[in-house]
Amino acid sequence: MAKEKKKLPLAAYIFAGLVLGILAGAALMKTPEIAVEYIKPFGTLFLNLVKFIVVPIVLFSIMSGVISMQDMRKVGSIGVKTVCYYMCTTAMAVLIGLVIANLCKGFFHQLATSGLEYEAAEAPSFIETIVNIFPNNALEPMVNANMLQVIVIALFFGFGAIAVGEKGRAEFVESASAISMYVMDTIIKLSPIGVFCLITPVVAENGPSVLGDLATVLLVAYAAYILHMVVVYSLTVKAMGGLSPIQFFKGMLPAILFAFSSASSVGTLPLNLECVQKLGAKKDVASFVLPLGATINMDGTAIYQGVCVIFIATCFGVDLTIGQQLTIILTATLASIGTAGVPGAGMIMLAMVLQSVGLPVEGIALVAGIDRIFDMGRTTVNITGDAACTLCVSKMEEKRQAQKEKTEA
Repeated sequence: MAKEKKKLPLAAYIFAGLVLGILAGAALMKTPEIAVEYIKPFGTLFLNLVKFIVVPIVLFSIMSGVISMQDMRKVGSIGVKTVCYYMCTTAMAVLIGLVIANLCKGFFHQLATSGLEYEAAEAPSFIETIVNIFPNNALEPMVNANMLQVIVIALFFGFGAIAVGEKGRAEFVESASAISMYVMDTIIKLSPIGVFCLITPVVAENGPSVLGDLATVLLVAYAAYILHMVVVYSLTVKAMGGLSPIQFFKGMLPAILFAFSSASSVGTLPLNLECVQKLGAKKDVASFVLPLGATINMDGTAIYQGVCVIFIATCFGVDLTIGQQLTIILTATLASIGTAGVPGAGMIMLAMVLQSVGLPVEGIALVAGIDRIFDMGRTTVNITGDAACTLCVSKMEEKRQAQKEKTEA
């Protein structure tokens, strides 16, 4: 009997799409309008398909997970572990960004700062943030893909199903979750084409500018991105998740490549969910931790804050003190939670951090032109951090359950 041909993994096809997209983009640098007008729309179409399935997946998978746990305290336990992990790794991320930027600031090109203009969006207050977490109707959060509010809706309905007992054991939620997953799998098969169409216009439009005065800042940011993933996530996944770092990054490759191409944490969510479950994460844990992480976990954004603040300070001729840099770490960590779910959160966070150390907000204009290139890297870090947290929390919950069963025996 002839051996069946071994199919190439999805990551290989996505990588091929990425490479071909970069080559096509490089070939179209002199005529980027072709990439923008004829290729980008198909990338947008694919990303729209991915985003369309995100809300049903988050809603039904969280409801299904909460109902299957049968214990509201377990949901609380997972939530506390998740937020603590995200806060700690975000603080570590901004620290790494500051250290690397300080070591390399002598290589930064000091750009002219006269005539800079930038109007920063106003960050919501703490009370506004709390109020905005809770929706005033059930449909608007789904229409606007407000993940925090969708999570809250799913939690309330999940808790309600537990509270009413047998009446809440309808199979509808499980069926809807299974259907959503099937639709997601179908869309994910188009990832290689989607990645090609998303990356080609980015390279065609930004290729020449990346080689300019901001090349050093980009290299420093990406060095910090890679260092954070290789060191922090490897250590936590190994120590807390019981998983080999090589196995972790190999399993996460499809989601990493997609995140880099799309620069969308929410868009990467379905593929990320698939990857972490294959790596051994429990479905009920993954369906809660990943959507929450896609909204509030901003390790990559925190690194970006650290690097950009040092660069902007250098351009304005300001030498930040140790005290000011500690303020940056605290502000960036708290801002990652405070701006959760707010459109353009990265820029709002950067404005808040600049203001916290007395730097002009107009300095954002120095890096705004190539923000998409920064965003590709920081999104990759963000979703990888979401996955690392999921695996760690899942393993901790397994140990807690095993200990509970041992005690009861």
